[in-house]
Amino acid sequence: MSTKRHTKIVQEGNYVAQIDVELIYSDEGWSPYLSLEDAYKLDDVREALRQGNLKAASKLGRVYKLTRVAG
Repeated sequence: MSTKRHTKIVQEGNYVAQIDVELIYSDEGWSPYLSLEDAYKLDDVREALRQGNLKAASKLGRVYKLTRVAG
């Protein structure tokens, strides 16, 4: 079993968060996969963004506001 750092993107409304997680590679089962802790972290960030709680989301990852470019 080996691991690799990866950045996941979570978008909710006009906000995007970059979350660093660890992908787990294994010869058994469906690989790669996330640890339960990282999966919960992604869920927590998504819920915080959905509620507009940018402070909580920022504690778990890097948060950006999307702005539409005229075009």
